[in-house]
Amino acid sequence: MNLASTSRRSAWLLSLAVLVGACSSGAGAQDRSELTGAIATPTTAGTGAFAPVDDQRGEGEEAWPGSAWTEVSAAAAGLDQAALDDMAAAAARAGSQCLVVTKDGELVGEWYWGGFGPSTEREVFSVTKSITSTLVGIAQDRGLLDIDDRASNYIEAWQGTPSEDVTIRNLVSNDSGRFQDFDTDYVQMALGADDKTGFSIALDQQHEPGTQWVYNNAAIQTLEAILEEATGQPVHAFAEEALFEPIGMRSSISTDPAGNTLTFMGAQASCLDLARFGLLFLREGAWDGEQVVSAEWVAEATAPSQELNEGYGYLWWLDREGGTYLDGGDGDGRSVGPSSSGTYAALGLHNQLLGVYPDDGVVATRLGADRGEGGESFGLAALSAGVTAALDRAPAGENVTNRDPTRR
Repeated sequence: MNLASTSRRSAWLLSLAVLVGACSSGAGAQDRSELTGAIATPTTAGTGAFAPVDDQRGEGEEAWPGSAWTEVSAAAAGLDQAALDDMAAAAARAGSQCLVVTKDGELVGEWYWGGFGPSTEREVFSVTKSITSTLVGIAQDRGLLDIDDRASNYIEAWQGTPSEDVTIRNLVSNDSGRFQDFDTDYVQMALGADDKTGFSIALDQQHEPGTQWVYNNAAIQTLEAILEEATGQPVHAFAEEALFEPIGMRSSISTDPAGNTLTFMGAQASCLDLARFGLLFLREGAWDGEQVVSAEWVAEATAPSQELNEGYGYLWWLDREGGTYLDGGDGDGRSVGPSSSGTYAALGLHNQLLGVYPDDGVVATRLGADRGEGGESFGLAALSAGVTAALDRAPAGENVTNRDPTRR
């Protein structure tokens, strides 16, 4: 396995997926023309631009975003505004379209560029994988499947083949042993196949399950067939009912030309939507009194799922010694963060980022282009370094307001 070389070779090809049918049809498809322009100066920057409203929370109550987020000053959140501004400036130079930082469920800062705003959605590429993982967890919580089930219980074509013993756990851990090479995974399947699920199911078994860790888009796409069989509904509909609606995400997941929901990429989301998703995991799967996904699943999904790559859980990237992650298509590396033992992230091509820092109550998201006009990039390491700097330099203070409820 060579994560770095696979990532570099795939970056320019997979980025074309937005421009072809792979991610443009199906539920929630929208005009993507706004995503192709150059990144301009910020249209909105920082906090404080919203009319303050009295905070109605009782003392000691957790903050939950409803249709609006409670806005809090950096000082009151225990973060340094100057450090956040430095991070935002770096994100702007690197072609970002949005950057959001939350602390303990409250909005500390949001920045937008290039015509983006709080509700603007875009393709988040492999961040989708972490959403898919969560849908598997919810299905297990509801007794619709078990992660240790053989995938062949749901995919009849694998019965009586070398893939018969592949489990759902193998698929979400990326150690399924299903066939993978660059051309097959990124060109033939991701860009070329109209029926991406059928194509992926038809591939051969390359290794014995559990013996090789390989970042395998096609293997993850087979989870579409498993989830649909287990839940009895299209995966994008299950995502809307079971995940997006309960936590207030206005996101959607695209389908391929054959009508299959994409599970390896295809989610359309805003920075604020991804912040909600991160908060769900920060709060151990609970959302304002409702257990959307079990705390047990959250703990398992964000811990090493196998011994081959300590930096990978159930389709989540982990900051662990010995772990490797793909950083925006530029190779492998180690993340840095305020709580290196607990930090985890959902990562998509061209640095679509959701970072969760559980020891510090921080969720940070960034979406945008691969690089800015000057060639700078803004990956997970930069996001985490910005969070670290904001925590290290934080002054004391208190200044809590609510966001204008007309915006979310």
